Amino acid sequence: MAAIIVIAILAFSNDNRKYQLSRQITIFNAIVKELDLFYVDTIQPKKMIDKGIESMLKNLDPYTEYYSEEKADELKMMTTGKYAGIGSIIRYHDKKKSTVLSDPYEGLPAAKAGLKAGDLILSIDGTDIHEMSTDSVSNMLRGAPGTTLTLVIERPGEKGTRTVKLERESIALPAISYYGIHNNNIGFIQLESFTENCAKNMRRAVVELKQAGAEAFIIDLRGNGGGLLNEAVEIVNLFVPKGLTIVTTKGKIRQANTSYKTSKEPIDTESPLVVLVDGQSASAAEIVAGSLQDLDRAVVVGSRTYGKGLVQTTRQLPGGGYLKLTTSKYYIPSGRCIQALDYSHMMDDGKSTRIADSLTNVFHTAAGREVRDGGGIRPDIEPKEEELSTLLFYLLQDIALFDYATNYRIAHDSVAPAAEFAISDNEYEEFKEYLKSTKFNYDIQSLKVLEKLKKMLDFEGYTEITKEEIASLEKKLQANLDYSLTHFEKHIREIVESEIITRYYGRQGGIVYSLRNDSDIKEAEKIISDNKRYKEILSPKNK
Repeated sequence: MAAIIVIAILAFSNDNRKYQLSRQITIFNAIVKELDLFYVDTIQPKKMIDKGIESMLKNLDPYTEYYSEEKADELKMMTTGKYAGIGSIIRYHDKKKSTVLSDPYEGLPAAKAGLKAGDLILSIDGTDIHEMSTDSVSNMLRGAPGTTLTLVIERPGEKGTRTVKLERESIALPAISYYGIHNNNIGFIQLESFTENCAKNMRRAVVELKQAGAEAFIIDLRGNGGGLLNEAVEIVNLFVPKGLTIVTTKGKIRQANTSYKTSKEPIDTESPLVVLVDGQSASAAEIVAGSLQDLDRAVVVGSRTYGKGLVQTTRQLPGGGYLKLTTSKYYIPSGRCIQALDYSHMMDDGKSTRIADSLTNVFHTAAGREVRDGGGIRPDIEPKEEELSTLLFYLLQDIALFDYATNYRIAHDSVAPAAEFAISDNEYEEFKEYLKSTKFNYDIQSLKVLEKLKKMLDFEGYTEITKEEIASLEKKLQANLDYSLTHFEKHIREIVESEIITRYYGRQGGIVYSLRNDSDIKEAEKIISDNKRYKEILSPKNK
């Protein structure tokens, strides 16, 4: 009898929800029709309803998104890494109020047409692009494969302009930006995204590195925002045996409940393996790092990952659009879900609550090590990060650094290999003078804190008795560029050298250069070179 009552209650609840849904849709349709008939001005139905959809989805998680027919290519590029265009990264040059090429990919239309980093785009097919956003310019550069476009560019160091005609090509962005042998016997692989076929490319990279003498591997997933779940499972399969459950998904409907197992024979289950992660490693990147951690197959090094334990599915809609919606949560081998934000309980300001560490649960790896759910993947080893000045952040964002590297490339036909390149002391002094000549400016965070202190002192009535001390502190804290350029010389040199080296050797050259100074990589090398420590990290502490 009790069971019958429960079933009846559930049925009523479900019928009531369907009734409410149908009623609200009817109301929405009625409002749109009334507006179309009686509103004083002519409404734009597509724009209005698109805004309505966008507002509706804001109440859910940020990964549930609507892609109209016009934006369907964006979704395709996210999942496949493919688009049709000229093959170059662009950025806005705020001093020249136009878009500049920052990284033409080797072998693609921009590079084949002779375009270089630093070339300023003045017009595209006769349309002046001054003060256009980079998104608008990017849309103009993309198009159907085989179509042509004409750019008028201004090249630094040259008088006049150049007119360049290009043919758009289908472009597949490489998921693996670099792989090679590092320090004689360590295979280093930087994986930037989980797009179609990235697991095949990873397999090829591992095989080639082993043939070249790699006896251990470092996989860099820092900054990797994720992608396709099945590609992540296949990458884990390269290093663990066939038949293991890597991911289990659980959702509302039966189709969302799936287990993903390794289905192939692995390449290497023995070589020491370190996975690098950071706060931008998310989704599929967390599946790889977390699964290899749960199976005690790799040491995870870096900082805590983003914490995205949600799975999205794409649904095609009438009219050619798509809905990318969250359909399930995923659970890695230990049984934990690493989702950090609770989107089901929004705060009044619309923000989601983060699961407190004290509320997370303990799970265990295959060997019995303690790991926790909720809040991303916690690395086994977290190298101490050096405290950096806000100057470095502003320098990376400022166009002055970009322009300096462009001018350096004009003045020097060649430089030393990426692994050896360094600017001289005289060149560093030249950079300092150049930066000062550009009126480079930056904020000091401590000054902002001081402003808050002054307000509090005023509120509490202490302004008068502290004014001399505050004035003295204010004077000392004024941005002193000469002091900062000397005090943080080591880090500034690295930023300048990295920017210069990409002008000669591209993105891969920049990665090769970065291997020399990267604290996470240095820590990974120490772990790999110390077999006893490597095994201790992967063993339960009570043993």
